[in-house]
Amino acid sequence: MRLAAARAAQMRNQGVSPSDSAADQGNMRPRLLFVMGIMTTFDNRRRRDSIRKTWMPQGERLRMLEKDKGIVTRFVIGRSANPGPDSEVERAMDAEEKEYNDILRLNHVEGQDGLPLKIQMFLSSALSTWDADFYVKVDDDVHVNIGITRSILARHRSKPRVYIGCMKSGPVIANK
Repeated sequence: MRLAAARAAQMRNQGVSPSDSAADQGNMRPRLLFVMGIMTTFDNRRRRDSIRKTWMPQGERLRMLEKDKGIVTRFVIGRSANPGPDSEVERAMDAEEKEYNDILRLNHVEGQDGLPLKIQMFLSSALSTWDADFYVKVDDDVHVNIGITRSILARHRSKPRVYIGCMKSGPVIANK
Protein backbone atom coordinates (compact mmCIF):
# COMPACT_ATOMS: atom_id res chain seq x y z
CA MET A 1 0.00 0.00 0.00
CA ARG A 2 2.84 2.41 0.84
CA LEU A 3 4.46 1.70 -2.52
CA ALA A 4 1.24 2.47 -4.38
CA ALA A 5 0.88 5.71 -2.43
CA ALA A 6 4.53 6.60 -3.10
CA ARG A 7 4.09 5.95 -6.82
CA ALA A 8 0.92 8.07 -6.96
CA ALA A 9 2.65 10.91 -5.07
CA GLN A 10 5.66 10.68 -7.37
CA MET A 11 3.46 10.89 -10.44
CA ARG A 12 1.55 13.88 -9.03
CA ASN A 13 4.86 15.65 -8.30
CA GLN A 14 5.80 15.11 -11.95
CA GLY A 15 2.47 16.54 -13.06
CA VAL A 16 1.05 13.16 -14.07
CA SER A 17 -2.16 11.64 -12.82
CA PRO A 18 -1.91 7.93 -11.93
CA SER A 19 -4.81 7.39 -14.33
CA ASP A 20 -3.08 9.12 -17.28
CA SER A 21 -2.23 6.83 -20.16
CA ALA A 22 1.39 6.13 -21.08
CA ALA A 23 0.93 8.20 -24.23
CA ASP A 24 -0.16 11.19 -22.15
CA GLN A 25 2.91 10.99 -19.91
CA GLY A 26 5.33 12.28 -22.52
CA ASN A 27 8.92 12.17 -21.39
CA MET A 28 8.51 9.92 -18.36
CA ARG A 29 11.12 7.27 -17.58
CA PRO A 30 10.85 4.22 -19.81
CA ARG A 31 8.46 1.61 -18.45
CA LEU A 32 10.28 -1.56 -17.39
CA LEU A 33 8.88 -5.04 -16.94
CA PHE A 34 10.64 -5.64 -13.63
CA VAL A 35 13.39 -4.54 -11.27
CA MET A 36 15.02 -7.38 -9.37
CA GLY A 37 16.90 -6.70 -6.14
CA ILE A 38 19.23 -9.46 -5.03
CA MET A 39 19.70 -9.15 -1.26
CA THR A 40 23.34 -9.68 -0.32
CA THR A 41 25.84 -8.95 2.46
CA PHE A 42 29.49 -7.95 2.61
CA ASP A 43 30.58 -11.54 3.30
CA ASN A 44 28.82 -12.99 0.25
CA ARG A 45 31.21 -12.00 -2.55
CA ARG A 46 31.45 -15.63 -3.70
CA ARG A 47 27.67 -15.80 -4.07
CA ARG A 48 27.64 -12.59 -6.09
CA ASP A 49 30.41 -13.89 -8.33
CA SER A 50 28.51 -17.16 -8.82
CA ILE A 51 25.43 -15.25 -9.92
CA ARG A 52 27.52 -13.10 -12.27
CA LYS A 53 29.01 -16.23 -13.83
CA THR A 54 25.66 -17.98 -14.27
CA TRP A 55 22.40 -16.10 -14.73
CA MET A 56 23.11 -12.37 -14.37
CA PRO A 57 24.59 -10.77 -17.50
CA GLN A 58 27.51 -8.38 -17.18
CA GLY A 59 28.70 -5.24 -18.89
CA GLU A 60 27.04 -4.46 -22.20
CA ARG A 61 24.77 -7.52 -21.92
CA LEU A 62 23.39 -6.17 -18.61
CA ARG A 63 22.69 -2.78 -20.24
CA MET A 64 21.02 -4.48 -23.21
CA LEU A 65 18.81 -6.56 -20.89
CA GLU A 66 17.65 -3.31 -19.33
CA LYS A 67 17.19 -1.45 -22.62
CA ASP A 68 15.76 -4.21 -24.81
CA LYS A 69 13.84 -6.39 -22.34
CA GLY A 70 12.99 -3.89 -19.59
CA ILE A 71 14.69 -5.96 -16.89
CA VAL A 72 16.93 -4.39 -14.24
CA THR A 73 18.93 -6.58 -11.85
CA ARG A 74 21.00 -5.22 -8.97
CA PHE A 75 22.67 -6.61 -5.89
CA VAL A 76 21.29 -4.74 -2.89
CA ILE A 77 23.55 -3.96 0.04
CA GLY A 78 23.72 -1.37 2.78
CA ARG A 79 26.62 0.34 4.47
CA SER A 80 29.14 -0.72 7.07
CA ALA A 81 28.50 0.13 10.72
CA ASN A 82 31.86 1.93 10.57
CA PRO A 83 31.85 3.76 7.24
CA GLY A 84 34.62 6.07 6.22
CA PRO A 85 37.76 6.28 4.14
CA ASP A 86 39.56 3.76 6.38
CA SER A 87 36.83 1.12 6.13
CA GLU A 88 38.20 -1.89 4.26
CA VAL A 89 34.68 -3.23 3.72
CA GLU A 90 33.48 0.03 2.17
CA ARG A 91 36.56 0.27 -0.07
CA ALA A 92 36.03 -3.32 -1.27
CA MET A 93 32.35 -2.65 -2.06
CA ASP A 94 33.20 0.59 -3.86
CA ALA A 95 35.78 -1.26 -5.99
CA GLU A 96 33.31 -4.06 -6.78
CA GLU A 97 30.63 -1.54 -7.74
CA LYS A 98 33.08 0.30 -9.99
CA GLU A 99 34.12 -2.97 -11.66
CA TYR A 100 30.64 -4.42 -12.27
CA ASN A 101 28.17 -1.52 -12.00
CA ASP A 102 25.50 -3.91 -10.71
CA ILE A 103 25.16 -2.89 -7.05
CA LEU A 104 22.50 -0.73 -5.44
CA ARG A 105 23.88 0.73 -2.20
CA LEU A 106 21.34 1.69 0.44
CA ASN A 107 21.75 4.15 3.29
CA HIS A 108 21.21 1.29 5.72
CA VAL A 109 23.57 -0.36 8.21
CA GLU A 110 24.01 -4.03 7.28
CA GLY A 111 22.95 -6.59 9.88
CA GLN A 112 20.65 -9.62 10.01
CA ASP A 113 18.18 -7.86 12.32
CA GLY A 114 17.64 -5.13 9.75
CA LEU A 115 16.47 -7.29 6.82
CA PRO A 116 12.80 -6.13 6.81
CA LEU A 117 13.95 -2.50 6.80
CA LYS A 118 16.53 -3.27 4.09
CA ILE A 119 13.82 -4.79 1.89
CA GLN A 120 11.53 -1.82 2.47
CA MET A 121 14.38 0.57 1.64
CA PHE A 122 15.15 -1.40 -1.54
CA LEU A 123 11.53 -1.21 -2.67
CA SER A 124 11.32 2.52 -1.94
CA SER A 125 14.62 3.18 -3.71
CA ALA A 126 13.69 1.03 -6.71
CA LEU A 127 10.31 2.73 -6.99
CA SER A 128 11.88 6.18 -7.02
CA THR A 129 14.65 5.16 -9.45
CA TRP A 130 12.85 2.94 -11.97
CA ASP A 131 9.32 2.83 -13.34
CA ALA A 132 8.45 -0.87 -13.53
CA ASP A 133 5.40 -3.09 -13.55
CA PHE A 134 6.98 -5.44 -11.00
CA TYR A 135 9.55 -5.17 -8.22
CA VAL A 136 11.17 -8.48 -7.34
CA LYS A 137 13.19 -9.42 -4.26
CA VAL A 138 15.44 -12.49 -4.22
CA ASP A 139 18.33 -13.60 -2.04
CA ASP A 140 21.88 -14.19 -3.21
CA ASP A 141 21.60 -17.93 -2.57
CA VAL A 142 18.95 -18.27 -5.30
CA HIS A 143 19.68 -18.79 -8.97
CA VAL A 144 16.98 -17.30 -11.17
CA ASN A 145 15.94 -18.17 -14.70
CA ILE A 146 15.45 -14.66 -16.07
CA GLY A 147 13.61 -15.91 -19.17
CA ILE A 148 11.02 -17.85 -17.19
CA THR A 149 10.62 -15.00 -14.70
CA ARG A 150 10.09 -12.59 -17.59
CA SER A 151 7.52 -14.91 -19.18
CA ILE A 152 5.54 -15.37 -15.95
CA LEU A 153 5.49 -11.68 -15.10
CA ALA A 154 4.60 -10.64 -18.66
CA ARG A 155 1.44 -12.77 -18.42
CA HIS A 156 0.35 -10.81 -15.34
CA ARG A 157 1.35 -7.36 -16.58
CA SER A 158 -2.20 -6.09 -17.12
CA LYS A 159 -3.47 -7.20 -13.70
CA PRO A 160 -3.49 -4.72 -10.81
CA ARG A 161 -1.73 -5.47 -7.50
CA VAL A 162 -0.16 -8.82 -8.33
CA TYR A 163 1.75 -10.65 -5.59
CA ILE A 164 3.71 -13.74 -6.57
CA GLY A 165 5.67 -15.56 -3.89
CA CYS A 166 5.49 -17.34 -0.60
CA MET A 167 3.47 -15.58 2.08
CA LYS A 168 4.10 -17.27 5.41
CA SER A 169 1.42 -17.23 8.06
CA GLY A 170 1.93 -16.13 11.61
CA PRO A 171 2.51 -12.88 13.44
CA VAL A 172 4.72 -10.15 12.04
CA ILE A 173 7.63 -9.53 14.38
CA ALA A 174 8.86 -5.96 14.39
CA ASN A 175 11.25 -4.08 16.65
CA LYS A 176 12.18 -6.98 18.93
